[in-house]
Amino acid sequence: MGIDRVGVLGCGLMGAGIAQVCAQAGHDTIVLEASTELLTRGLDRIGKFLQGSVDRGKMTAHERAATLSRLKGTVTTSDLADRDLVIEAVTEDLAVKQALIAMVDAVCPPKTIFASNTSSLSITQLAAGTRRTGRFIGLHFFNPVPLMGLVEMAPTILTEDAVLKEAAAFVESLNKTLIRTTDRTGFIVNRLLVPYILDAVRALEQGAGSIADIDRAMMLGCGHPMGPLALLDLVGLDTTLRIAEVFFEEFREPRFATPPLLKRMVLAGFHGRKTGRGFYDYGSGNPVPNDFLTRSA
Repeated sequence: MGIDRVGVLGCGLMGAGIAQVCAQAGHDTIVLEASTELLTRGLDRIGKFLQGSVDRGKMTAHERAATLSRLKGTVTTSDLADRDLVIEAVTEDLAVKQALIAMVDAVCPPKTIFASNTSSLSITQLAAGTRRTGRFIGLHFFNPVPLMGLVEMAPTILTEDAVLKEAAAFVESLNKTLIRTTDRTGFIVNRLLVPYILDAVRALEQGAGSIADIDRAMMLGCGHPMGPLALLDLVGLDTTLRIAEVFFEEFREPRFATPPLLKRMVLAGFHGRKTGRGFYDYGSGNPVPNDFLTRSA
């Protein structure tokens, strides 16, 4: 059948990025948000990113305008009724995802493929609450979506072969590299990444080094483009906490246990870049390590 018309559920950091790359690739794209305020904020983020690309010579003003012409925002669920593919990209909360997916499932025809961008939850469990268990799949993008070249595809045991082919062709149309994984918590990347970043927090708690030195160690010693604590700030400490809790519930392994410092920071509102405070303070432009965090560790 082929995928041309795409719907994206959520216009936050991930949803906006997914909607942008879909529109850039030539797909008629509609992104759904819960309120006009959230929708405007997400669409503004896309517009600024595209304008930055124009300013840096990465795309032309005409290409920017063409991308935006293929992108529409809505707060009305029924506007997604004609979509070939719907990609869910809301907060990493099972109940929230299930409720939204059920609402959209009710208005879309049987042919529509549903995908979730979850990084930790069960694709099978999300699919089970729909009328299309055979046309449901995991498509996990990475942040920032316009710059990251990987998508993990996670089918369930019920996913139809035709859906696998259509989803793979769709990812290829976005100029992304597809890897296939199984419907297991964390897929490939986060199953390896989450213990690493949690261990970085534990290393900080235990006095192995300062925030800056732990990050420098992994950047200069292992060639990583970003240190683990700065990466946590980018991903979001609250998001990482929820993911770690899902991992620990699934595997019951100490490497997935949440460090006490991470819990305290989330409770205190230190969620990373999106709140301006995490392991670093982003209020002055250049990130400054919050070395006081370990006073009570």
